[in-house]
Amino acid sequence: MAKDNLTIATDIRVKAREVDFVTRFTKNWDSLREVLGIMRPVRKEPGTTLSASEAYVVLQSGNVGEGEEIPYSKAGVRPVAFADLTLEKYAKAVSIEAVNKWGASVAVQKTDAAFLNELQGNVLDRFYTFLQTGTLKSTETTFQMGIAMAIGKVVDKFKKMRRDYTNIVVFVNTLDAYRYLGAANITVQNQFGIQYVKDFLGAQTMILSSEIPAGKIIATPAENIILYYVDPGDSDFKELGLDYTVQGETNLIGFHANGNYNTAVGESFALMGLMLWAEYLDAIAVVTIGASGASLTFEDEEETVAVGSTVTNTLTKVPANATVAFTSSDTNVATVTSAGVVTGVAVGTATITATDATNGTSESYVVTVVPALEDDGE
Repeated sequence: MAKDNLTIATDIRVKAREVDFVTRFTKNWDSLREVLGIMRPVRKEPGTTLSASEAYVVLQSGNVGEGEEIPYSKAGVRPVAFADLTLEKYAKAVSIEAVNKWGASVAVQKTDAAFLNELQGNVLDRFYTFLQTGTLKSTETTFQMGIAMAIGKVVDKFKKMRRDYTNIVVFVNTLDAYRYLGAANITVQNQFGIQYVKDFLGAQTMILSSEIPAGKIIATPAENIILYYVDPGDSDFKELGLDYTVQGETNLIGFHANGNYNTAVGESFALMGLMLWAEYLDAIAVVTIGASGASLTFEDEEETVAVGSTVTNTLTKVPANATVAFTSSDTNVATVTSAGVVTGVAVGTATITATDATNGTSESYVVTVVPALEDDGE
């Protein structure tokens, strides 16, 4: 009789399968980071709340008398979007009947590959949805002009923030891209299941995805994209008897496989906490391609108003006779009339949005409400 705890052939095969799974997953993410030009992933603890921010400056009057003290302008960075970085648990099972009918190469290996692809796709889909909340918005008439303006807006924003950038990443709808490319001699590359084009119309990288809505173009500097992760190989998890196979210094996913004799199935478990995120929401441009050429553009990206006072941000409409509705994201802070006149109600910030009633085109800006100026009696 063999001694206890002897490692047998099936143990080796299962371990090799676990290593292969996490290695392929990690290599795919390394390829994606290379395509996007983003830096090394940032490790966080489970339950960490991530925030995307926007920079702002509230200018004080520059009309300062001789010898008078110059007032400080208020500058800072405020969080505007939040998400919790949590551990996600996934499992799949393959029956002994499936292996008997199709063989292990189909029933196990191919379902492992599909499992891996779905896990990767889930992270990307959420990132694409998040990108659409970018606050640099405009409407352009053509695909080419849309890409040019998306790039221009984020470059202008990063320069205003005094930040350097090396790579502008543009995200477009797959069919929109192929419709524009037509018979052009342009190479579409593929890594990590992602199609992309290098050095296209001023974009160092253009990502093609069906998850980007048709008629939308999104752009942001690569330096604005961060990959956060929770380490599934955390030693504390082993105290629960949960020992996941991980790979490399950066453990993006944990994988474990075992046989369940009670049900005669092979079970697979994946543990991951991955999130692609943007540091600055106002460094993401979202451009809508409007066939009619309709557009809304505010003169200023930000306005400041005192409590009890009013301010109007000039809106340019194309066509000029477009019917526009104005809304405030927080009427407890600022209200807005049908003519776009904003009144400060309480100290804080609110987003004022103008929407074309005909085609849904919208444009927004942030208003900061400051305390009312005190009357010195003079």
